[in-house]
Amino acid sequence: MAHRNRAPYVPQDHKEVTELIHSLEGHKGKTSKQNGFSVRKHTFPLPNGRSVDSWKMNDWDYKKEHLPTYARGLFTYKTLDGKQEIVVRGYDKFFNCGEVRKTEWSNVERKTRGPYELSVKENGCIIFISGLDDGTLLVCSKHSTGARADAELSHACAGEKWAEKHLASVGKTKKDLAQKLREMNATLVAELCDDDFEEHVLAYTPSRLACPMVDQFADEWGMKKVQYVMEDDVDEVRKFLDKVAETGNYNGRDTEGFVVRCQARDTDDAPWEDWFFKYKFEEPYLMYRQWRECTKQIIGGKPPRYKKHQAITKEYLEYARKRFLQQPGLAKQYNQNHGIIKLRDDFLRERGTTGAEIIRQELQNGKVEDQQVNNNVVLVPIATIGCGKTTLALALVKLFGWGHFQNDNVKAKKGRGQVFADTISSLLITNPVVIADRNNHQKRERDQLITDISKTATEARFVALHYVHDRINYDDIRKATRGRVLARGDNHQTIQAGSKGQDEIIEIMEGFMHRFQPADPSEAPDENFDLIINLDPVVDSRENLEVIISRLYETYPALFEGRDMPTNTDMDEAIAWAMNDYRPDFKMDLSRNGGNNNQKQNQKQNNTPKAVQPKKQPRMEYFSVRLDTQRINSILESLFHNQDATTARLYRHLQQSRRVQNEFHVTLIHRASQADNKDYWDKLIQLHSTFTQIDSNKGSWEPELAKCSVQLERLVFDDRIMCFVVRLNGSASVQAQNQGGSGDEVAFETVNPVAHVTVGTASQDIKPKESNDLLQRWLNEGSGGQTGIHELSVKNNVVLEGSVRGVLGRMHGGGQGW
Repeated sequence: MAHRNRAPYVPQDHKEVTELIHSLEGHKGKTSKQNGFSVRKHTFPLPNGRSVDSWKMNDWDYKKEHLPTYARGLFTYKTLDGKQEIVVRGYDKFFNCGEVRKTEWSNVERKTRGPYELSVKENGCIIFISGLDDGTLLVCSKHSTGARADAELSHACAGEKWAEKHLASVGKTKKDLAQKLREMNATLVAELCDDDFEEHVLAYTPSRLACPMVDQFADEWGMKKVQYVMEDDVDEVRKFLDKVAETGNYNGRDTEGFVVRCQARDTDDAPWEDWFFKYKFEEPYLMYRQWRECTKQIIGGKPPRYKKHQAITKEYLEYARKRFLQQPGLAKQYNQNHGIIKLRDDFLRERGTTGAEIIRQELQNGKVEDQQVNNNVVLVPIATIGCGKTTLALALVKLFGWGHFQNDNVKAKKGRGQVFADTISSLLITNPVVIADRNNHQKRERDQLITDISKTATEARFVALHYVHDRINYDDIRKATRGRVLARGDNHQTIQAGSKGQDEIIEIMEGFMHRFQPADPSEAPDENFDLIINLDPVVDSRENLEVIISRLYETYPALFEGRDMPTNTDMDEAIAWAMNDYRPDFKMDLSRNGGNNNQKQNQKQNNTPKAVQPKKQPRMEYFSVRLDTQRINSILESLFHNQDATTARLYRHLQQSRRVQNEFHVTLIHRASQADNKDYWDKLIQLHSTFTQIDSNKGSWEPELAKCSVQLERLVFDDRIMCFVVRLNGSASVQAQNQGGSGDEVAFETVNPVAHVTVGTASQDIKPKESNDLLQRWLNEGSGGQTGIHELSVKNNVVLEGSVRGVLGRMHGGGQGW
């Protein structure tokens, strides 16, 4: 073992690297599934005229033995003298505690040795930095480098911009860092977490590179350090992890878990090798949340619905019922979100255990329900038109033979939702997985589907395929989805783009986007999803297909037992078949003034023109300045990073119950206030109308009216609600005449007493508009003392660029914008 104060260095063996590359080349495309694995190679050009190759395997292949490499993130290139060389190498794939046999705790105890280094697991995008032989710096994400094909900023580019800025701040250059990394034969590994990184260095060699040496490198280059704990005894490691797991909070901040570095060997006579495993904190939180929801169900006189942690949940509910009988009024308080944690802690105390111990016992006994699920899984898309949901569904059917039913195939005029759900339930009898192919873009649709299927298929588990629609990204989503729909012509069951006018198609699609309600696992009906798989509606379906299979394989491994996992070529061919060879045999018409399909076909055959009635545009609900979600979340995390538990209580509750807003905005004026501010409302309506006409070819119902700078001044909160107090900079105004309007200047201001951005509310019955009440109390009473109001100043006068937009009415109402 190398001395702990010196990083090990071993030069690369170019012959060994060449053999590795030949092995990877041999597994590109279709391979023998019985003994093989699948590799994808991508070549990326570099600014200096050279190129690097990225090598990627599917997540499910990393559990196989005797792979040529287990690196997650591997890039090779030819040196100036023509030799093959590894230029970037990420960590070997490592697994969660209990995920594979080697990470079962009994094996960790028997087959590992200390010292154990426990570092905080960060949630972000991994970045690799290394040096080329010509002195240039190479920055990569896990599997790519350089700008994206659509010219947008990639993670690799964002990482490079950070590196440039940071190196300049410490008086060093990119060439300095490139030369140092090449000298060490090392890859610098960073985590891109919004605006912040956590860095450490990884050697290519199996020799140990301990965290203290990483700190030494970080000090030399002025970089941030990973938080880590050192333990020599494995029993102390378990005690530490179990203690943190009970709260999910370490050093005043929530964390996903820890990465544990140690040394391991498979047999007593084998040499010790460096080894990593993860300890994630998804549990016992998910179990606690299940207890909460089941308790509310029995209070409401409904049968509790749960499929995980069945034995302990049944025991807990029996205890809860007993307590409710013994203490009149306790159930009412619980339903008002008071005493939830106390009842849970009382149960655990009486039982003489902790949540972490329960989870560990389930792992040891092999009673983790997800691990054993091999049927009754319903995949529920949450999407809009053009996201690729049917393409993915067909590809999954092609690969695994799963059941699939499209809502457009329901020919009934009445009770369509019930027929759709009943068909899915019947398909579950003969199919382990069924895809409920419908947009399900509104909560009422998800509620109907889950409720109706659960009546007959009582063991059904629901997985959301959630195409994330961040409103700040709507323009990119529009571009991607419209491009797909208009390109495929009539090869779609609902939208026949080849037969309809483009404006009509765009209006239909815009309606779906406008009504879209994102998945929220903290509230009904989305709390009933076992798993929510977030997908990107902008990327191609092939990328999303791999995400779905990987997440399902990780969560429900028994679904795939006894079958060969698909190769990259298999997935490529499945997507190609779904997009090019599949033809729908029944088509639904969603056009304006549309009748049933047969009537439309008759009209087309008889050349009878249909009457076109203009569709009424939804009512304007409010105008707002929309802000970047990631920036707000990053600022919130920095504000509470070092706060005490009392100050951070509401914020941690909002995070754990997922009640932080999905998007953030400053309300300028709500429809309910228009009577008292008629001139301002009319000006904004006129401006919106002008931009809507200009953007009519885009079909955008919520066009951007202007940019507006928003200065975050302070964060104000009590035990119910949290919001930022902000200032709208007067320089952000628009001359309507420049866009063909009347010429009046529209200066953006809020009609609320205090301009603010609501962060979140403690429970569903507290509405965001109550921020006005909190801020009025804050103005009258101040903070601290007996007021129950806290405030934190936002340092450095952070100013964000916001997007001014009108927000139109939705099925779920517009009151949320106050």
